[in-house]
Amino acid sequence: MKFTILSTASVLAMSAAVTHAENFNRIASFPVVSNMAEGEDTSRETSSEIIAATADGNTLVYTDSPLGVIGMIDLTDAAAPKPLGNVDVDGEPTSVGIIGTTAFVGVNTSESYTEPSGLLKTFDVASGEEIAACDLGGQPDSVAVAKDGSLVAVAIENERDEDLNDGVIPQMPAGHLVLLDVVDGAVDCGGMRNVDLTGLAEVAPTDPEPEFVSINDLGETVVTLQENNHLAVVSRDGEVVSHFSAGAVDLDGIDATDDRGSLIFDESQAGRKREPDAVKWIDDSHFATANEGDYEGGSRGWTIFNKDGTVVYDSGTSFEHAVVQVGHYPDKRSDAKGVEPESVDFAVFGDTPYVFVGAERASVVGGYDVTDPANPVLEQILPSGIGPEGFVALPDRNLLISANEVDLIEDGGARSHVMVYEYQDAPATYPHLTSAGMDELTGWGAISGMAAGEDGMIYAVNDSFYGYQPTIFTIDTTQTPAAITGAMTVTRGGRVAQKLDIEGIALDGEGGYWLASEGRTDRVIPHALYHVDAGGAIDAEIGLPAELMAVEKRFGFEGVALIGDTLWMAVQREWGDDPANHVKLVAYNTESGEWGAVRYEKAEPETGWVGLSEITVFGDHAYIVERDNQIGAAAVTKKIYRVPLAELSPAPLGGDLPVVSKELVRDLLPDLVSTGGYVLDKVEGLAIMSDGTAWVSTDNDGVDDHSGETMLFQFSASE
Repeated sequence: MKFTILSTASVLAMSAAVTHAENFNRIASFPVVSNMAEGEDTSRETSSEIIAATADGNTLVYTDSPLGVIGMIDLTDAAAPKPLGNVDVDGEPTSVGIIGTTAFVGVNTSESYTEPSGLLKTFDVASGEEIAACDLGGQPDSVAVAKDGSLVAVAIENERDEDLNDGVIPQMPAGHLVLLDVVDGAVDCGGMRNVDLTGLAEVAPTDPEPEFVSINDLGETVVTLQENNHLAVVSRDGEVVSHFSAGAVDLDGIDATDDRGSLIFDESQAGRKREPDAVKWIDDSHFATANEGDYEGGSRGWTIFNKDGTVVYDSGTSFEHAVVQVGHYPDKRSDAKGVEPESVDFAVFGDTPYVFVGAERASVVGGYDVTDPANPVLEQILPSGIGPEGFVALPDRNLLISANEVDLIEDGGARSHVMVYEYQDAPATYPHLTSAGMDELTGWGAISGMAAGEDGMIYAVNDSFYGYQPTIFTIDTTQTPAAITGAMTVTRGGRVAQKLDIEGIALDGEGGYWLASEGRTDRVIPHALYHVDAGGAIDAEIGLPAELMAVEKRFGFEGVALIGDTLWMAVQREWGDDPANHVKLVAYNTESGEWGAVRYEKAEPETGWVGLSEITVFGDHAYIVERDNQIGAAAVTKKIYRVPLAELSPAPLGGDLPVVSKELVRDLLPDLVSTGGYVLDKVEGLAIMSDGTAWVSTDNDGVDDHSGETMLFQFSASE
């Protein structure tokens, strides 16, 4: 596979964690559904969006737009956040800022796009009681509070109707900025200052749409006009001090096509408007923007501006390239805005000033050392929940918190989570796997099967998510994090092989590989075994016999292991002739061409289904991954069992099959939450080295309706 050469910044991204003594590590994940009261319908969508903390850092407050509430979390024990419940705000909460123990919440009460309205509501955090409300005269989007507690700024977006004229602005009424003084902890509604922002931008000057605000120590508010691709700095008394276009960038070395199921970073986009979303002051002269883009832009990066409009730093494609290297690139967003940076924050931890950039579609947080604002250094990439929307930094407690807005309850996926990170004098625990250090930019994801090699090497394959890029990866587990050192495309007849869903890999002992492909008849993907030579070329394809095809189902081979001359494949779920909760271990003799099978009894699912995901061999046993399809607190079965090789004596197909015995080797649930996250669904890879070191990996579904997080961890199978 040929990709663009790595930038220096991208290489720094993954090497910095080795050289930097302090690192951020996730210590807890809080599912916001747990804030619902007993008896409430927990199947409803929830969302943690913008988040803030009380002055003592012990209570978090976040906006939950779908439920129309603000949620509160007890963070007294940061490693074990506790629910404090929800407070109804009688509208749609859009943003929140806190002064002391008083929360100021922007509430959208609009009846329509043409009749926007909203309130700034004040709540006592301890009691949840509403104290006051100010009529803002429009639809609030972002709320910021001054550090000294003397000022509140509100961006009144009056957002456009995206279904009207394809969302092109102008669409009236225009938005504006609201400034309110705070006296003795109370907002002075009567002294509200409405700041007119019309006539500033080159794009739709009659219709400014303020998106995000931040206040510096001088009382100046910077406001992004995202759709207008513009920024303005406003003084405390409401004077526009400066304003300027956010500008555009030329992007090279990107994947701008999302319909081919492959990661190929050889495309360009010229003049891509930044269209910044979130903004945060770094000091009284500089601020950072997350350039999410909208209908005309998205530079896939972030920028540091001087408040006079000078660009001090722009990440270009370096942030996105670093995200590619840790396996979080969202291929299905390639033609839009790539990793889509949307949120940004700033704080000083120890002696280091950090900018934190949240990539909405990649679901990661980039932590940059901005000691020199002209030359930020990417120190870490942190795993987030799905869609990081808001941050709050608590340097006095060495904590960083991200609010992640996406809730996949309707798709059976992960719920919205608030995640807690601690600044520690300790090695970084993420990523577990990276392609940083390769000569060419190498994307990866959807790791589905693994096989152990020699000298700490593992060989892994991706599944059909990357249908136009089936790949065998070489992984060096002697490095920390484990490093992808090779990526070989699987080919057929000199071209990239098609119609594969590779779910298992085994070494043939002669430099080549056996691959197991899970078939899907409705997509014309065959159930098959493939032999691949040392160069990645398929030189043999073996279809299933009639006895198996007569009873085949969609959920087929999920792993392959070679024992002598016989390949053994684990079938994920029951086929047509299998009793309930029994699946086949299918055998194929590579010398005689004979097929056979035994049966394996799997757990009865409490919810959803349970199936097999991998098979490998070590010593006198075959080791098998058995898992359910549940996520987070609903997960029950994520286990490794072993079967004596002596019982793997294949019986003829079509008749009675013997049921093998199994012995529990490891319950993986504790491993899957050991880095502070929620339990991931797809444990799909298992490789055991000659010394008994077992490596387990998870499949990140190609970052599609998934956080993109890949876990690769080890334990001893010989104990």
